[in-house]
Amino acid sequence: MTMKIGEFLLNDGKISQDQLDTALELQKKQPGKLGSVLIRQGYITEEDIAQVLSKQFGYPSINLSKFDIGEKVLDLIKPDMARKHIIMPVHRIGSILTLAMSDPSNLFVQEEIRFSTNLRIQAVISPESSILESIDKYYGNATGIEAQRFLEEIELGDEGSIEMMEEEEEEEFLGDIDEDAPAIKLVNLTFKDAITQKVSDIHFEPYEKTFRVRFRSDGILHEYMTPPMNLKNKILSRLKLIAGIDIAEKRLPQDGRIKTKLDINGHKKTVDMRVSSLPTIYGEKIVIRILDKDNLMLDMTKLGFERSSLEKFERNIKEPWGIVLVTGPTGSGKTNTLYSAMSKLNSEDINIMTAENPVEFNLFGINQVNIKESIGLTFPASLRSFLRQDPDVILVGEIRDFETADIAIKASLTGHMVLSTLHTNDAPSTIARMINMGIEPFLVSSAVRLVVAQRLIRRLCKNCKAEIKIPMQTLIDIGYAPEVAKNVVIFEPKGCPKCHNSGYKGRVGLYEVMELDEELKEQIMLGVSTAELRQKAKEKGMLTLRMSGLEKIKAGMTSLEEVLRETTRA
Repeated sequence: MTMKIGEFLLNDGKISQDQLDTALELQKKQPGKLGSVLIRQGYITEEDIAQVLSKQFGYPSINLSKFDIGEKVLDLIKPDMARKHIIMPVHRIGSILTLAMSDPSNLFVQEEIRFSTNLRIQAVISPESSILESIDKYYGNATGIEAQRFLEEIELGDEGSIEMMEEEEEEEFLGDIDEDAPAIKLVNLTFKDAITQKVSDIHFEPYEKTFRVRFRSDGILHEYMTPPMNLKNKILSRLKLIAGIDIAEKRLPQDGRIKTKLDINGHKKTVDMRVSSLPTIYGEKIVIRILDKDNLMLDMTKLGFERSSLEKFERNIKEPWGIVLVTGPTGSGKTNTLYSAMSKLNSEDINIMTAENPVEFNLFGINQVNIKESIGLTFPASLRSFLRQDPDVILVGEIRDFETADIAIKASLTGHMVLSTLHTNDAPSTIARMINMGIEPFLVSSAVRLVVAQRLIRRLCKNCKAEIKIPMQTLIDIGYAPEVAKNVVIFEPKGCPKCHNSGYKGRVGLYEVMELDEELKEQIMLGVSTAELRQKAKEKGMLTLRMSGLEKIKAGMTSLEEVLRETTRA
């Protein structure tokens, strides 16, 4: 298809041979469809492609925006299927379904739809962006169109395709409750949209005159919908009920958990959610963290580590004893990194035990303990018990205080590998944080093998990113060496239907890996400042968060704005 479409456009006089050759060269550097490259270069429009394909295949070309598609037709094709293949059902006459496609040569898709609908397929051609806009319009997208349409015509009825499961008895479902169906259905619809769109957090926020729901997607919050105020209390009560927290208590923060089963294309998908409620002056704000195991990346080579940093990390987690710490703010991907490390170490001859608050993902072959401070099951209590369970590797969800740090260090010095997290800005400042907790410098230098600081930044959308010229001095100012600044190619976000016009799709990690060799341990014993420790680590090859970001920019993964937002030049 790649070469054919170029030949079609060339033969039709839409592009010149030079333009085709240029696009093919760019395609080698920026993998993707040739048509997308030609459009980004401004040589053609999507309409040009549609017209040429229409001539080539003999299918009519249509403007989807002029069609009003009925619900019965929409029900024939699931939203996930429509987005996956970029297709849109238009109308049905008898046993014939008119199907809009951006690539009519894909006969496999036509056969799949024919089989699933038991209808004959009449293909028509429409630009890709037009199809994606129609999918967003009719099936719903990040702007909450589907939810807003439901709000406009709220009625009692079906509670949706999400089932809430009790935590202790996963096969039993919560029965009917004394709540209005619209609130139940709206909560279920919100959960379904969030999970389908791979959202990480849902915020239910009450204000004086409005009630807002926001999604955090790729690290950025955006508004999803604004339910009517008369549903506020019912929605919040529904969330608290299924999370297993006290509905009557509205003065104190509370934590809970929701386990849901989501029906996607006839398949049941189980997703865990962490729930936090916080009293505000206009009511309780509830934030839900979605723990979708399908989004857990356990392959460390795909997290974003530079090669040298990954080699250091993998080498140290395989040592028989010591502490490896992962640091960063909430939402920086620390859990993913630690779970990836455990997955790497997990084998039948290794006893791995974890103390987490809470356990976010269940991993086979690993003994995981859910911390419950209300009954005395704390991190220190768990660690003391672990040492009587013959562990090889111990994961401590977070080192928060002297007692936890002290036990972790003693465990590491008596033949155990300990993995844990801290909240610090970068790798060198982690040492000062542990000393401030009350740990003696000689114990820190003896036990700690490696510290990883990390952040998550958004990836540029491969479909629409565009090259941008940046003054050489600006590149030098942010950290590039002059010889690198001369040749580096910088991309910026543009926005297209595939990325919902954000210019970004997905995220990648920035990693600062500080390995403590004998010289750095001696520096810690001497009590040097964090700045001096950082400088010495850089001299010994440590890539800072900024340097990791610059590598990602140079590789075309992200933009200058993303790296500058999350890092400082140190």
